[in-house]
Amino acid sequence: MINNQQNTTTYISELIDRARQAQQIAEGFSQQKVDELAAAITWEIVANQALVEELAEFSFNECKLGDVASKISKVSAKCRGAYYDVKYIKTVGVVEEIPERGLVKIAKPVGVIGSLVPSTQSEMHPILQAIFAVKARDAIIFSPHPRGQHTAKKTVDLIRNVMKKYDAPEDLFMVIDEPSVEKTNELMKQCDLVIATGGQPMVKAAYSSGTPAFGVGAGNAIIYIDRTADLADTAAKIKASKVFDLAAGCSCDNSVVIDEAIYDDMLREFKMVGAHLIHQNEKEKLQRAIWPNWPIDHVINRNIVASPISNIARLSAIEVPESTCMILVEENATGAMTPFSGEKMCLVIAVYKSKGIDDAIRIINENHASSGAGHSCGIFSNTLANVEKLSLKTYTTRVVVNLPQAATNTGSWISGMPFTSSLGCGTWGHNIASENITLKHYLNNTWVIREIPNHQPTDETLFAGFTPR
Repeated sequence: MINNQQNTTTYISELIDRARQAQQIAEGFSQQKVDELAAAITWEIVANQALVEELAEFSFNECKLGDVASKISKVSAKCRGAYYDVKYIKTVGVVEEIPERGLVKIAKPVGVIGSLVPSTQSEMHPILQAIFAVKARDAIIFSPHPRGQHTAKKTVDLIRNVMKKYDAPEDLFMVIDEPSVEKTNELMKQCDLVIATGGQPMVKAAYSSGTPAFGVGAGNAIIYIDRTADLADTAAKIKASKVFDLAAGCSCDNSVVIDEAIYDDMLREFKMVGAHLIHQNEKEKLQRAIWPNWPIDHVINRNIVASPISNIARLSAIEVPESTCMILVEENATGAMTPFSGEKMCLVIAVYKSKGIDDAIRIINENHASSGAGHSCGIFSNTLANVEKLSLKTYTTRVVVNLPQAATNTGSWISGMPFTSSLGCGTWGHNIASENITLKHYLNNTWVIREIPNHQPTDETLFAGFTPR
């Protein structure tokens, strides 16, 4: 055991040393150079349609998660979006001056990043992060989930080839061979910053590593549909969000809360887009297929994650129409009382009936208290007061309005959210960041402070408007 630990420590130390040497070279790059490298990664890989298709096929064949078309779309759209977001951002030298306060901000790299790669994003995650890292002059060592290790290596090798072609150190980007918990833990101890995207056990391990870490929270998007929503549009958008990559993403819709006034009408709209509402006597079979050990634990059956409807039906021993694209199951219980209240990572949506906006907020908060706190919720409504109330009264970092949830949380071309593959969920989700993890989180800042004229106000000015008791 000691020898194994020594071997692991040595192996990671050697990777860290190589990464540090590469990062020290990158630290001397000009703004023009890092801009070129970010563009090169995007152009040489993302804009190469044949290469993207090859990578998507490879990922699907290895991971057996989601579908090829969605993976092509993710790499093509999300990585282009990440580059678009950072293209004109200055990251070298003085990046901001505030003369009236005598302040100058200088951007600097954080160093060597240890990045945990989830199996659901083995093909996209390294590319997107590489765009951020190269702009920041960082190095990254990727630790992939074993299920996607070969996809991650293939992807990182593509990035390394781009570095070589554009005269940058290849070792700015490396991947752990034969990943294990032990190697990942050692990487998190030795690197300068951890970005933990993946399951909650590894996120907790990142926070316990002693290294600064950006973690992500568990997904469990819950969508409220009020009586003023466009029901046909709502059904189409929820379907688009849910079926994308067969619900592999953390932002796909897990529950819908429907106002009682439009409940039956909404179910009919769902049926028209291919959703199938199972009978209550089939609910227990479905539950056992998704969570085999509940209530002992809430671990999802890996064989059902991001798999086709036909596989879900087979594992559940239930029959569904051949045209079914997602399975609906009616639920009344919330929180820890039922596993259907939480994240499912498959083409199953729990359906709740609400008495109105206040009842919907109750359902969302009770479910999020058990699973997915801080991550996201959504609303389909044409009533501004309901949108504002939901946003004010739920403990979420993202409230998506009249848009597909999965496409919007991580950035889209029809919203202003920055593109990313890592979603901070605030203290509700046990994260330090309550925003998308993007380029700014890959940078350190040095503040130059100069004297300015004394601007201390008088007490009369300072306490204006306040009446002491």
